[in-house]
Amino acid sequence: MAAHIRLVKQLHCALSNTKLCGLTTSIRRCSALSYPRAHEKFPSKRVRQKFVDFFKEGYEHRVVSSSPVRPRGDPSLLFVNAGMNQFKPILQGCADPRSEMASYRRVVNSQKCVRAGGKHNDLEDVGRDVYHHTFFEMLGNWSFGDYFKVEACAMAWRLLTEEYGIPAERLYVSYFSGDAASGLPADEETRQIWLSMGLKPDHVLPFGLKDNFWEMGETGPCGPCTEIHYDHVGNRNAASLVNADSPDVVEIWNLVFMQYNREGDGSLRALPQCSVDTGMGLERLVTVLQGKRSNYDTDLFTPLLYAIHQCSKAPAYQGRTGEADVGRVDMAYRVVADHIRTLCVCIADGVYPGMTGAELVLRRILRRAVRFSTEVLQAPEGALASLVPTVAHILGDAYPELHTESERIMELINQNEVQFLTSLKQGRRVIDRTLNTTDKEAAFFPASVAWSLHRNLGFPLDLIDLMLEERGRMVDKKEMKALEDEYEKLRCQSEEDDGDRVDQLDVHSLAELQSRGVPHTDDSLKYFYSLGPNGQYAFQPCQASVLALYSGGSLVSEVGAGQRCGVILDRTNFYAEQGGQAHDQGYFTKEELQDVLFPVECVRLAGGYVVHQITAAETLRIGDGVMLHLDEAQRLGCMVKHTATHVLNFALRELLGAAVNQRGSHVAANRLRFDFSVKGSLSVSQLQQVEALVQDIIQQNSQVYVKEIPLSRAKQIPGLRTVDEVYPDPVRVVSVAVPVSDLLTSNTDRHNSVELCCGTHLLQTGEIRDLVIVSERQMVKGISRIIAVTGDEAKAAREAGQALQEEVESLTTRVGVDSALSLPAAQRLSKEVGLLTDAVESTSIPQWLRRELQSRLKALQRSTNTTIRKLEIREATQNAKELLEKHSNKTVLVDFVQTDSMSILMKTVNQMSKNNPDCLVMLLSHSQTSGKVLCACQVPKGCAYVTASQWALAVCERFGGNAGGSDIVANGVSGAAENTDASEILRWAEEFAYEKTTRNMH
Repeated sequence: MAAHIRLVKQLHCALSNTKLCGLTTSIRRCSALSYPRAHEKFPSKRVRQKFVDFFKEGYEHRVVSSSPVRPRGDPSLLFVNAGMNQFKPILQGCADPRSEMASYRRVVNSQKCVRAGGKHNDLEDVGRDVYHHTFFEMLGNWSFGDYFKVEACAMAWRLLTEEYGIPAERLYVSYFSGDAASGLPADEETRQIWLSMGLKPDHVLPFGLKDNFWEMGETGPCGPCTEIHYDHVGNRNAASLVNADSPDVVEIWNLVFMQYNREGDGSLRALPQCSVDTGMGLERLVTVLQGKRSNYDTDLFTPLLYAIHQCSKAPAYQGRTGEADVGRVDMAYRVVADHIRTLCVCIADGVYPGMTGAELVLRRILRRAVRFSTEVLQAPEGALASLVPTVAHILGDAYPELHTESERIMELINQNEVQFLTSLKQGRRVIDRTLNTTDKEAAFFPASVAWSLHRNLGFPLDLIDLMLEERGRMVDKKEMKALEDEYEKLRCQSEEDDGDRVDQLDVHSLAELQSRGVPHTDDSLKYFYSLGPNGQYAFQPCQASVLALYSGGSLVSEVGAGQRCGVILDRTNFYAEQGGQAHDQGYFTKEELQDVLFPVECVRLAGGYVVHQITAAETLRIGDGVMLHLDEAQRLGCMVKHTATHVLNFALRELLGAAVNQRGSHVAANRLRFDFSVKGSLSVSQLQQVEALVQDIIQQNSQVYVKEIPLSRAKQIPGLRTVDEVYPDPVRVVSVAVPVSDLLTSNTDRHNSVELCCGTHLLQTGEIRDLVIVSERQMVKGISRIIAVTGDEAKAAREAGQALQEEVESLTTRVGVDSALSLPAAQRLSKEVGLLTDAVESTSIPQWLRRELQSRLKALQRSTNTTIRKLEIREATQNAKELLEKHSNKTVLVDFVQTDSMSILMKTVNQMSKNNPDCLVMLLSHSQTSGKVLCACQVPKGCAYVTASQWALAVCERFGGNAGGSDIVANGVSGAAENTDASEILRWAEEFAYEKTTRNMH
């Protein structure tokens, strides 16, 4: 009892300090609120903002923007999957003390999260129910060594019951009941806190490790948690349904109390400072506050579901699941709505559909969405991308990058959709051919073929199953699983991915190599090359011996033909991928078999050993002698791009100031990518100046100096550029135009490019020949990315830019001269502007010129659009005049107009309604271009008989089409004109309107 009294006093003190003195009164008051009225007050945008404002304004929390969904330097994650991901350095005690993050004490935000792939993967569940998502928003507040359990519980309860108005009797809380095996006591402190705040004992429930002890991973910070659950039904005791997987009682908020650290041996050790980490799914909270039972029935999704319906041939969304969802139509709605949100958020954050890691997961999400959109919902090609503006409208206030990146998102989605639909056709041919050439009695379809469809053509596995099911076959799941496991072991990441490596040496194999006394690889020959008098680079040949072979997760003495393996040699002239430079390419030959090639697929570093990834062409054994044949053209391409990257880095800093810092780069043979910090996108003038400065350095044909020196001395060089990574000691210094020795011995004021770098470089800058920035854009706020090409590619980009510039100038002249255009002529010019705009956007040309041309084309588009609009109004006015003379004093006016333009049809309807405001007007037209019948209508404002959308939809659906619009104005398209009797459409449309009018009048 005394302990209980002490806790109550502690709670009272904490509440006073955190401005929660009136909590008890507030709880009682909220319980009496009219709950249905509370729902009307909480659109999703307000729910999110109220959460942030509650902690910011009431309890001095710092608002931290959501991090991008691509994890920051965390290779253990494909995507950010929880609000705490970006705060791991603080929780693990490894935040840079000089960083802003190190000063965080109280933090609040809404974090973008993706759970697809990896440990937390909800992808296959999405669509099957009404609450799983691949993308969701996590509302969270954190305390890092500041407040703890008492304050966290009190704040959460006040927000839910007072600010959001949720009845206290519908809320249940769980707490950690302890675990004897782990030596963990029950969290009685948290239980007493909840009871002291007035919760009934039967609403405070104990649960074990599985439900109420949260851990970051196998090791790291962890602790008991208390979860808040909501009963959707109410007016009952729902305690038995908490944590019972009931859709009626759902967890909405988890408050984690970081008290311990899970050590490597599995033991728990108290943390030096306790922290609070809370997470509440916005989607679930909005569902509660809007009085819904499905996340998809809230305003986070309903605009999307409506937009999907508008661009598909499926019936409207009904919210059905399981067997009731005939044809999986509603499942398809949920899949497309969920996946388009994920696609938009990921692409805006710089994760693009690709072939590895997170990019591969996103590619599968996109193709799953395309499949459900086109095959189940019968939506046309391009429908998926058309949903992007709706996503931006719903989420753009919180995540403005969705607005700024909408065009690029749509372009990427459309490009990938076209590729997938092409792959679908190819895949069907592969399946048909395989079935025709295999035993008709065989129960299983070859798993190797199915895997190839999945891996190479990007087929979702469930799509393969469906296509085979239609043909009475299936894939052997065990064989498929074996192929997946083998792929995961042998997967060689793409050049730009930093995740798991194919056949990367594990810690046990590295230890075994060292115990055997296998020396580290001598790769100094990669730097041995010279420039001949003819300007050609000569590369040092390399003869080596096989010291070790690594295959199937262990060291082996030999490998056979067709077997993938990692080869460790005593020496190599191949460059292993590091420092942002792609690995070298080429092949081995055995000394005794010079005509048998062993192509090198990738080259990686591991613990001082260079691992050459190959697929053996024949038996290869330890001790075999090999000759290494470098792909010299590819290597030279990388050297050109790497030196050009250094020069570009220098030029940017010279022109934009010391605030420019490198944030990432990648150098390949065909192009270079450079990410850097900058406040906004570079202007046209700045892009031109950067290119000009780089040109100057190229034309000077400056010598490139390289010297290996102690790291401590290198750091003393004035103007030295570094990036945030661990450098070896000694370290290589690469300097353009000034010898490294001069930089060390003199205080020269000369500015030049000087960096720490392990890459391979040109010996003189002239070999770059030319550099063109073909792309420059903001990746995230404050980070810009440049894509540049050199040499022949740069020359081609300049020539393409010049050709497009001449086309724009020619078109500008024609638009200016043709002042008395006919409507068809104006439309042709407008189309030309659009096509030229697309060409300027998609062609590799100088970025500064692209922006200039885009600006000019926008002006031309405005000019042609204005002309078209004026001409359409003129034609519509004439049409309306003739029709009004033909149909005077009618209450329902239905007729055909000769036009191919829906815009003219709509304008004509509008003109007629202005002149006869009490009339119901519907106009139709035979489109010569599409072969369809266009339909537009308008009814008087406040018309009680029929809405415009009802009228248009009834007419168009009857004749095989679709329509949409508002109560007043609507339009649509009906069936093919050649198959439709015009008089029948007119008669039926008029009778429909008269019937509605007459029925309502009586």
